[in-house]
Amino acid sequence: MKPVLFPQAYLSSCYAAAYAEARDKFSQQCSSTAAVNGYDELKYEATGPNGELLLTAIAWQGDKSASKVLVLQSATHGVEGFAGSAIQLDTMQTIAQQDLHRDVAILYIHALNPYGFAWLRRVNEDGVDLNRNAVDFNQPLPLNLEYAGLAESILPLKPADWEQADQVLDEFRDEFGQQSFELAISGGQYQFAEGLFYGGSQPTQSRQYLQQIIERYHLTERAQVAVIDIHSGLGPFGYGEVICDHAPGTLGVRYAQQWYGESVTEPALGSSSSVPKRGLIDYLWHDLLQQRVCFVTLEFGTYDIERMFEALRRDHFLHRTAVDWDAPSTRSVKQDIRQVFYPESADWQEMVLMRGRQCVQQALKGLSEIDE
Repeated sequence: MKPVLFPQAYLSSCYAAAYAEARDKFSQQCSSTAAVNGYDELKYEATGPNGELLLTAIAWQGDKSASKVLVLQSATHGVEGFAGSAIQLDTMQTIAQQDLHRDVAILYIHALNPYGFAWLRRVNEDGVDLNRNAVDFNQPLPLNLEYAGLAESILPLKPADWEQADQVLDEFRDEFGQQSFELAISGGQYQFAEGLFYGGSQPTQSRQYLQQIIERYHLTERAQVAVIDIHSGLGPFGYGEVICDHAPGTLGVRYAQQWYGESVTEPALGSSSSVPKRGLIDYLWHDLLQQRVCFVTLEFGTYDIERMFEALRRDHFLHRTAVDWDAPSTRSVKQDIRQVFYPESADWQEMVLMRGRQCVQQALKGLSEIDE
């Protein structure tokens, strides 16, 4: 008999079947957790596929004057919010049973991209990938010439072109290798608004909200901030990879290695399942907080990257025109993309919560030991 690490009832209390349920569970948990002493909501004009209210919720746990803060951020890539929301709820419940260090607090940012969470997309209402949007739009935008050359194959104009498009992509991969293929497609691009990994032409509303949150909670004035941005899709099934995109050798990297151990990976050094990327939300935190922040991505693996790319291509193709949410073709595409980023198996759910607890505790311990 398989041992029960988390009762099914507890898993069900943390995980949600859809964005609206996750939103409501988070709000209710904030109301019932004594240690949560601050809650706010930032609303969006867009709605979910069934008219759902979309919002980013923010909660504060611990002393409001704490000089060190752990930030748990979920749903930067909308559909990846299932894991992040579950870790946030689990943390709120487990931390409530113990005292935080007197000078450490936790800030929860729930559903930074609620549109993508509700519509089962990685992108926002404008088709923008928030994790490619943190660039300086007052400067010439980065060029991704490899993506430009493959754009019509990455997202064909019509279904009849798909087979030929796949052949072009396979030939590129065979000639230049898997890493160059991933860089070309997922490294970030700013020319094709309907395409994959599009960084936008201006700061998104979510990026502006994030800057407001950083200002409202005086994070630039804190002695140290640790951010764990929770994602899913890359890497071995259920494994939580701690990815650090601080420049190699900087204080952010040193803190990450000190707190999270030797499992920390660095895309810049080629040790990560993620290739280096443009416009990551990490860079916004880096710019605003400088050496006062240690930002890591906690990435939970699901299935192979080819399956993920295919699900994203089909989703972007679907959203080129008005979407009938209840149509069988829509449901098929959405089931595929949901499964790629949120495998609904107890094994995967348990692994996410276990690794999430470990990384949260490592960050809290690391913060508490600074200057002690």
